[in-house]
Amino acid sequence: MSAASSRFERNETRLGYLFAAPWLVGFFGLTLIPVLLSVYYSFCRYDVLRPPMYVGIENYRYLLFEAPNFWKSVWNTSYFTILRVPLVIIGSLLLASLVAKPMRGMGIARTIYYMPSIVSGVALSVIWLWMYSPTHGLINQALAIVGVPGPPWLESPDWSREAIILMGIWSIGGGRMIIFIAGLNSIPRHLYESAELDGAGWWHRMVHITIPQLGGILFLLTIVEIITCFQIFTEAYLMTRGGPENSTLFYNLELYFKAFQDYDMGVASAMAWMLFVATLGITIFLFQTVGKRIYYEGER
Repeated sequence: MSAASSRFERNETRLGYLFAAPWLVGFFGLTLIPVLLSVYYSFCRYDVLRPPMYVGIENYRYLLFEAPNFWKSVWNTSYFTILRVPLVIIGSLLLASLVAKPMRGMGIARTIYYMPSIVSGVALSVIWLWMYSPTHGLINQALAIVGVPGPPWLESPDWSREAIILMGIWSIGGGRMIIFIAGLNSIPRHLYESAELDGAGWWHRMVHITIPQLGGILFLLTIVEIITCFQIFTEAYLMTRGGPENSTLFYNLELYFKAFQDYDMGVASAMAWMLFVATLGITIFLFQTVGKRIYYEGER
């Protein structure tokens, strides 16, 4: 290799690092280093104003056995996840089944169904906050027309979690619907034709053809939705601040209160890593159990 060629390669390498520098600075300065610091802070008593003091596993012990709202936030998040995930997945699949067929005007219908999903979480929370108003809300006014007394929604601990769960139906026409449409259109048509010749109805075709063929997509979206539910924050923070009676005190909201209201960064960091471990553990468990039973096209 000539000296000129070697010099050219060194210059190219320097230019490559120069162009990658903004990403590298962002990754190390805003991601990797804060992540490593949060690991350290989770073993410290740290209130931001004073230097961190190492306390071992005290923060974890406090969360598991003494923190007054920790298990309440775990329960609220688990309840929210268990109810919301199947509702959103099933709703997205049914909606995709309705708009998957190439018919006149179907493109416009898909666009209309997709548009609510692009509304930001803040704007969505404000809209639903008005809709859930017990006296002036659109939902209760519609129920009053048919003679049904509307519940107090966000003002009642018996309805607040369910009210936030119902908000999830608003977004079933988003990215999940698009993914399901792609999956439905990839299923060989001869499978449905053979089933119809054998007299199989819509339900049997759905159970024995559609769902098995969409197993990989269902599995992926279920994991993504579980992770999304574990991270719920915006709706509860803007609409209820965890109330009433801590009924919407979700895990991330309690973490936020610990970090930026109580300034207990050590406990907040411990909560963040417990959430990470729980999410990782559930994901691995699903891959080792359900994931191995999924049918993928092309498998023998």
